[in-house]
Amino acid sequence: MGKESHYSSKKDRVFVRGIQEQYSLKDELARLRAMPRVIKGKDLSFNDGPQSFSKHFVEPVDGLTQTLHVHLEEYAPGGRTQKHGHVNEAAFYILDGVGSEVHDGVRYDWKAGDVAIVHMNCVHQHFNASPDKPARALVMKPKPLLMFMNMLFQKSVIPRPTEPATPAGVGFVPRHHETNFNHDDHDE
Repeated sequence: MGKESHYSSKKDRVFVRGIQEQYSLKDELARLRAMPRVIKGKDLSFNDGPQSFSKHFVEPVDGLTQTLHVHLEEYAPGGRTQKHGHVNEAAFYILDGVGSEVHDGVRYDWKAGDVAIVHMNCVHQHFNASPDKPARALVMKPKPLLMFMNMLFQKSVIPRPTEPATPAGVGFVPRHHETNFNHDDHDE
């Protein structure tokens, strides 16, 4: 099992960076222009598990953005996430695999190349339909912006699983150092 992510952590989290001292647009632009514009995914690791894992690319704590949270989700064979709800919308671009979402009790199937949209205030859960192959989604959401606007609601309805879902999920390790980014062997 990986280390606990920002998403499910009980630790303090940074949703919006504070601006301390005297604010200068010129200084802030210089700071932003000095920041890296390309995040190397190979330098980041997945957190959580054993059924769903996250690799966080961009969050306000990094100092790069103030309004976006972008992360990669990997679902172990047969894996699922916690059932939860939050104020922010999210777009899940499905990179590989097959699965489904359940939003407010309604099931929506997806496969690689689809985009799953989670609407605001929707109680939802994500599922990998394959009992022996992982699935991946790139997730983009404006959560930090909504947090800044004091729209703070987020609630877990069913917690994150603590045991693998299928025999193929036992000992599953997310693809930390993947080299084949074309995913031409995904299920249709």
